[in-house]
Amino acid sequence: MRHIDVHKMADTAKFNAFHTSLLLWCGIIIICDGYDLAVAGIALPSIMKEMGVTAQNAGFMVSSALFGMMFGAISLGTLADRIGRRWAIVICLALFSVFTAAAGMTTDPYMFSVMRFLAGLGIGGVMPNVVAQMTEYSPKKIRATMVTLMFSGYAIGGMLAAVLGKGLLEQHGWQSVFLAAGVPVILIPFILKSMPESMPFLIKQNRLAELKSVLARMEPSYRATPDDNFQIPVTERAEGAPIGKLFQEGRGFSTIMFWIAFFMCLFMVYALSSWLAKLMAGAGYSLGSALTFVLVLNFGAVIGAVGGGWLADRFHIKYVLVAMYALAAVSITMLGYPVSTPVLFLLVGLAGASTIGTQIVTYAYAGQFYPSTVRSTGIGWASGVGRSGAILAPIVIGTLVGMALPLQQNFLAISIPAVIATIAVSLIKHERSASAREIAVQRVADPA
Repeated sequence: MRHIDVHKMADTAKFNAFHTSLLLWCGIIIICDGYDLAVAGIALPSIMKEMGVTAQNAGFMVSSALFGMMFGAISLGTLADRIGRRWAIVICLALFSVFTAAAGMTTDPYMFSVMRFLAGLGIGGVMPNVVAQMTEYSPKKIRATMVTLMFSGYAIGGMLAAVLGKGLLEQHGWQSVFLAAGVPVILIPFILKSMPESMPFLIKQNRLAELKSVLARMEPSYRATPDDNFQIPVTERAEGAPIGKLFQEGRGFSTIMFWIAFFMCLFMVYALSSWLAKLMAGAGYSLGSALTFVLVLNFGAVIGAVGGGWLADRFHIKYVLVAMYALAAVSITMLGYPVSTPVLFLLVGLAGASTIGTQIVTYAYAGQFYPSTVRSTGIGWASGVGRSGAILAPIVIGTLVGMALPLQQNFLAISIPAVIATIAVSLIKHERSASAREIAVQRVADPA
């Protein structure tokens, strides 16, 4: 009988067409996800004018999707560990595509908010699942790069919403940008056909023929035999509730630190997304439309995500993250001081790289920290807790803006979470992570 370690095979596999296909599909899904999340902000002025809603009600309409994302990240991330990751991803794609399009057919703010909440379930739920999928199948040497490269699609989706939305809004009204979000549902049959299921899930379901087919695509040198034996390592077996597993084997403290980091980072992301243009306009800067800020922030996010992933594959991902959060604290604080326009654009780009980009690298680290059997659950809970930061940010910073504080104090308030996140990540016990345990097991098995 031949014993097959599927995780080791994934770790050592050479990048090939299988990985390219997986990266392409997950990237497309994240681009659609990013578009759906950004589209409300792009269309909000037109929606407010047509529906006659106040700024306060408009804030609630935007926040409804964030509430949905919080619940979706927790529930659908956990569900994936039970029904399979592929179906969870498809369910999320259907939710955010169909209900974002449905929001474009509403005529009052209440139904709009309901549709955006339901879309938010899918927007929030798909993130932990695609991160877990890329983490599981990516070769170990380029794992962080693969995850962050895929997740940079989130920023690309935001830029797509900004560029495409401007033309659609002018020609066809705000409804058109929402209706366009329904197009991705046609991808569902292709995703079900092309995307592999999680390997531990296939083993638990005894779907060994399907597993062998996936392994042959992932590692072309693999030749299946009838006596192949596939087992889940002891450290990867989930016993009892998957949520409880997050606090077992010494992971409890680090799980809390991940939750704090996610909360603080998403607070910064949504504080900047909601109030950057308003704050800078109030300071007397004339930088054009808010579209410019969206493009610069998201362009910086792409650079930060891909660059951070590249660094994480070559250095310790934990300390790369500590440096990125520290950069966020500095760059956001500097936004509050008078600088030239080119320097201001540079600072906005650095803020995008060290907030949105850093959030993506944090997803990658969480994906490496938890065992594969509870990876979606771990990322989902961290993302779900973090969404409460996203919900609070527009309200907290909006209150500070209403107090007419000096510009420096507003940006200082946004940068304080970066300091807290820096401390939280530095306290994560990396030796308790799944990746560290894998290295320890390999050293015991092969002392040389």
